[in-house]
Amino acid sequence: MGHRVLIVDDSPTMRRIIMRGLNQAGIPVSEFTEANDGLEGLAVLEKNQVDLILSDINMPNMNGLDFVKAIGESHSAPPPIVMVSSECSEDVMAEAMTRGAQGFLKKPFTAEKVMEVLKPFLD
Repeated sequence: MGHRVLIVDDSPTMRRIIMRGLNQAGIPVSEFTEANDGLEGLAVLEKNQVDLILSDINMPNMNGLDFVKAIGESHSAPPPIVMVSSECSEDVMAEAMTRGAQGFLKKPFTAEKVMEVLKPFLD
């Protein structure tokens, strides 16, 4: 049984890289859903069940931090959210966690790092 994963990133290339990273890490995914920014991500969540959300931070329209906060305000039991970003300063990570993110995957990443960060959310 695979997991349903929502990837929110304004770069289609980066979304493909993240998908490939999950596949290379051996994480069973039955369905990838994609969104360009937080607003699209919220729209996807209204129509789709997902088991895990992977979100960039720097995006137009609604950034990752606002996206995480909006999910927390609109869902009583949201799926786990892991931020995938090259911007992993202590301040940004702390802010993301305060708003409801549960993990961080730093770009660029290896298959081993993907497994290490995401495995706790996929059991």
